[in-house]
Amino acid sequence: MDTLWGLDVANDRDDVNHSDDAAIDAPLTVVSDERRMQVRAYNYWASLLGDRALPSIEDLSPDELDDFGPYSILLDFSTGLDNPSVVYLGTALRQECEIEGAITYIDDVPARSLVSRLTDHYLQIIANAAPIGFEAEFVNQRGADILYRGILMPFSSDDETIDFVFGVINWKELANRQMRAALEEEVSAALRAAPLAGPTTAIWADGPSADATPERAPTQAEAEDEPLDLAGMEAPDEEAPLADWLALARDGAERVRVSEARSHAALYRAIGLAYDFALVAKARPDDYAALLADYGLKVQARSPMTAIIKLVFGAGYDKTRITEYATALDHGWATGLGVGSLADYLSHYTGGLKALVRDERALRRAEAPPLPDRRQKARIAMQAASALPADAIATDADGLAVVIARREADGSLALVAALPQDSDLGQKVIVAAAR
Repeated sequence: MDTLWGLDVANDRDDVNHSDDAAIDAPLTVVSDERRMQVRAYNYWASLLGDRALPSIEDLSPDELDDFGPYSILLDFSTGLDNPSVVYLGTALRQECEIEGAITYIDDVPARSLVSRLTDHYLQIIANAAPIGFEAEFVNQRGADILYRGILMPFSSDDETIDFVFGVINWKELANRQMRAALEEEVSAALRAAPLAGPTTAIWADGPSADATPERAPTQAEAEDEPLDLAGMEAPDEEAPLADWLALARDGAERVRVSEARSHAALYRAIGLAYDFALVAKARPDDYAALLADYGLKVQARSPMTAIIKLVFGAGYDKTRITEYATALDHGWATGLGVGSLADYLSHYTGGLKALVRDERALRRAEAPPLPDRRQKARIAMQAASALPADAIATDADGLAVVIARREADGSLALVAALPQDSDLGQKVIVAAAR
């Protein structure tokens, strides 16, 4: 299951109208664990930021980054969000994904390759306007178990719109699942055959406790086969205070922390309990408002279920999961599910929670108004712009300028715009024109 790893680069801001309210306020250089490629990549991104809202794409040259350039990919969203174009693909990443020849769009990437995993994360960049870190394990196109860690970072061509995303990923191949299970069983058998010879001392939060023998951790096979203990999770009666429903949902969330790795049952039940709490909260708006005030939370108009998930799982919970769980609650609400039914619904949904979230996002994108084509808009503006006199064009110390010219009906050329003298883009144009 995918998890976000923390760079502490996102801050919780309830006044931002995003489904996941993470945003960069003042990015700091991360000094912990500089060995991680993703940390170095983030520090590089932060160094390009300066006093701008977003780093300029003009400052990025992936092919010149010897450290992590070969492990990177650059996506261009200026032609649309659904299928961004691939501007750059590093040699190491290309080799791992067994890609030969040109890759024009993200849809051209081979299925089950490492690059294909980016589609689970790049839309979060658009929503959050902040770097997104992620790590997960999956089976690649060769049938090998791959553990990967990556970061996606936003770039802009106008300091306002996120129209490029730069990703850096590294990975390692793991022993196959059968081999790991066999090794775990061998270790467990050895521990059973040679138990600890004497008492040990365990240190607890409230002081030392002698003669405490640690429990043996269950093997992966035992954990998967062991039924979840869901005792005591019955629904409160209809007259129970809203706080009781919240306490029950929080108990379910706590069980997820210890059970999620072995089964989806605990996770789906926790989400279902959060949904039940949401239904009761809707019927008791005053009690719900009081709980929100107690915990310092606000309801966002665009994503009202986010506050529910934060109440249940905690405001500091993984932001990507908060968004996913809130999406599941939104879906249950729109579908008209009743109390006690969402957990079973998720367990029978083809592909489970991940598939439901994917389908919901696809539906929202289909229903959203199309984004304006910035390139076409700019061309129309240049077609209508007034001609500039030649002496109004500023040149640099060498007398050079980069201008936009328009062919008029009489065949003459009219100067309609010019890049600033100190523009980095202008210097690149001059270099390109001189080749």
